[in-house]
Amino acid sequence: MFDYLIVGAGFAGSVLAERLAKVCNKRVLICDKRNHIGGNAYDHYNDAGILVHKYGPHIFHTNSREVFEYLGQFTEWRQYEHRVLASIDGQLIPIPINLETINRLYNMNLSPRDMEKFLETVAEPREQIRTSEDVVVSKVGRELYEKLFRNYTRKQWDLDPSELDAAVTARLPVRFNRDCRYFTDTYQAMPLHGYTRMFENMLDHPNIKVMLNTDYHELEGEVAYEEMIYTGPVDEFFDFRYGKLPYRSLHFKHETHHTEWFQPNSVVNYPNEHLYTRITEFKYLTGQVHSKTSVVYEFPRAEGDPYYPVPKPENQELYKRYKALADTTVGVHFVGRLATYKYYNMDQVTAQALTVFNKLSGGQRVPAASRAKSMLYPVAAQRGSRLTVLTDVLPSSTTAAKKKEGGEKIA
Repeated sequence: MFDYLIVGAGFAGSVLAERLAKVCNKRVLICDKRNHIGGNAYDHYNDAGILVHKYGPHIFHTNSREVFEYLGQFTEWRQYEHRVLASIDGQLIPIPINLETINRLYNMNLSPRDMEKFLETVAEPREQIRTSEDVVVSKVGRELYEKLFRNYTRKQWDLDPSELDAAVTARLPVRFNRDCRYFTDTYQAMPLHGYTRMFENMLDHPNIKVMLNTDYHELEGEVAYEEMIYTGPVDEFFDFRYGKLPYRSLHFKHETHHTEWFQPNSVVNYPNEHLYTRITEFKYLTGQVHSKTSVVYEFPRAEGDPYYPVPKPENQELYKRYKALADTTVGVHFVGRLATYKYYNMDQVTAQALTVFNKLSGGQRVPAASRAKSMLYPVAAQRGSRLTVLTDVLPSSTTAAKKKEGGEKIA
């Protein structure tokens, strides 16, 4: 008999499994359809021995000290501040929009005050902000909207920004300085040995059993448990009673090149040309030293694994009907992106899972094991995985990496 069956071994499921097992001494079975833990954050060493993110780049950033220190119990951190370039008019310019963006794009030498005046002259104020187009055009004007946002949005969502909710771009940053960082969060870092190793450490507890390649329906009548924590698609749980919730998906094309570097930056966006939206080069993210390099191209598409809830008012109305069902389903707790039809960053879904744990446990809390002295600090000894896995799965990529050429050196 298990106290909890947790469906999905991504951030939401793994955080709750770890907390319930360690703090409340609960017996937990966590299952996943895929052949690995970590959800979309799963990383592994490819055939060339390069650490890659299978489902596209995952960049950790947060303003929550609690979240950062909680995850820091399971990984050492490598300081990393993300930067993105966009291919515009034959040149690579930094985004989000900042002083450097404007000066490079228009071959000018504006001061911060000059930039403010410039945007005031090109902005098109709107009486009401209803759509994503309204947000961008009212802040930076039509030309920058067309160059940087419109076509990228069409590729990403298969919708024009004029059809998308204003929330998609509501927090569009415009900086009147030369800060080219993509994020400005207090804590910006990458797990030193990768996300998969972090998840292995998180689930390394005698009260936790892991079943991979397993749909939870296969366990019905076979495994006894008291309560379920469900992190999959909420519409699927209810057999699509009200119809499917719309998502956008992605196709990933991975390549390895016989050169040390492929592009001048970790991520380059392509708003206007090509079918893909961006190219990511992983060694920038991981700090790995290797004579070759691996990249991934991202192609948005309608069908495939659900990644991005489509932000339209009618979709939120449909989700509210499923939420009403979820709220009245006894013994099942719906947590995470797919179960709550909301796009969460990794820190946000971690925070949500910790909040749910506090409710389930009646407020029992264990303080984070350490306090940061720097952005890179050892807070948990790295060790071989001792996960209890109940099905045959692929070999651990972290151990297989030792056999790969150049795969073991991380700066």
